[in-house]
Amino acid sequence: MSAWTDIFRPIVGKFITLTYKDFKYKRNDSGVTIKKYFGSAQVMEIPKQIENEAVTMIDKGAFRDCSSLTSIVMPETVTSIGEEAFRDCNSLTSINIPETVTSIGDGAFGDCSSLTNIVIPDSVTTIGKETFRDCSSLTNIVIPDSVTSIEESVFKNCSSLTSVVIPDSVTSIDGGAFSGCKSLTNVVIPETVTLIGGGAFNGCNALTRVVLPDSVTKIDDYTFRDCSSLTSIVIPDSVTSIGEWAFGDCIELTSIVIPDSVTTIGEWAFKNCSSLTNIVIPDSVGTIGKSAFSGCSSLARVVIPDSVGTIGKSAFSGCSSLARVVIPDSVGTIGKSAFSGCSSLARVVIPETVDTINESAFSGCSSLTRIVIPDSVTSIGESAFSGCSSLTNIVIPDSVGTIGKSAFSGCSSLARVVIPETVDTINESAFSGC
Repeated sequence: MSAWTDIFRPIVGKFITLTYKDFKYKRNDSGVTIKKYFGSAQVMEIPKQIENEAVTMIDKGAFRDCSSLTSIVMPETVTSIGEEAFRDCNSLTSINIPETVTSIGDGAFGDCSSLTNIVIPDSVTTIGKETFRDCSSLTNIVIPDSVTSIEESVFKNCSSLTSVVIPDSVTSIDGGAFSGCKSLTNVVIPETVTLIGGGAFNGCNALTRVVLPDSVTKIDDYTFRDCSSLTSIVIPDSVTSIGEWAFGDCIELTSIVIPDSVTTIGEWAFKNCSSLTNIVIPDSVGTIGKSAFSGCSSLARVVIPDSVGTIGKSAFSGCSSLARVVIPDSVGTIGKSAFSGCSSLARVVIPETVDTINESAFSGCSSLTRIVIPDSVTSIGESAFSGCSSLTNIVIPDSVGTIGKSAFSGCSSLARVVIPETVDTINESAFSGC
């Protein structure tokens, strides 16, 4: 019987789960895989061998929810740490990763909320998605030169992380990689990085300054949203598009230079950047997206170039310090509420390329004293100038056929209005409160 066991046990061990002390394991082609630990030790030393076979792999979820574990020593025979291998080990404060390990699976140390420090050896080439997500006590991390990609959400919500070193080997920082790292004050992105994914630094509230390398071509959606301490950022000439919410809610951002390479400013790109005082939009931009600068309450000056054909819905709404704006002849569409709530706006020139003044386009512009509506305009939308309480006179051109509901309601200083015979529809409350 002993001879049969010696011959067949290694073969059978590949197909069935065996038990050794507090471990369940299987054999693999290179040794032994730890399948599950079911003990209750605080300090754990993973065995180097089981049944004379080297322990080479820690399987998916092998130590998951081992809440008593405070420290783990891993043998130098281990080459792979599987997905969620140590997830939710919330008492774990330290673990050594030996230099034999080449890959760390998705979520391997996720929710290890007591883990303060970890050294990733140079042997590691792959760190999976969400590997250190919600490790809220982790204070610093050095990513080795062997790693080429920082995967999705790998350090998300590491709220105590103050510093990170990204090596020159890294070419991409994936979506949400450092999202919610509220203590991260500084990050240097190397010239090798060509891709920064959506939300990569979203909610990094302590981040004050970022320099993007020339290798980056796109600032993706939500990349720096809610970086509430960010005061300056350098956007290189290589960038062609700024995505949705890219810098939204960056309330300390005072100035930014958008390079001539940028062709698109996405929706909500700078929304609620309440300290931003001026912005120059380059000639390369064709569209200013919806709410792109909405809520930029300190924005006093904006230059819109001749290249812009569309000013999106609510693009500058709530820019309460904006005193003057010149809309170039290239603009054919002024979106709904585009300048709504620009309470300091005293003068605006609408070009003859515009055929419709959309709903609430200039509503609440309480300092607006004069506006010239060009002959190209055929329709004045609902509430287009409502609440423009300083507007004293208005001449509606012969081209207009419709004046929308509440178009001039609340224009309490309006003393004179000229309505041509071409107007066949004056909607409800068009001049109420005048």
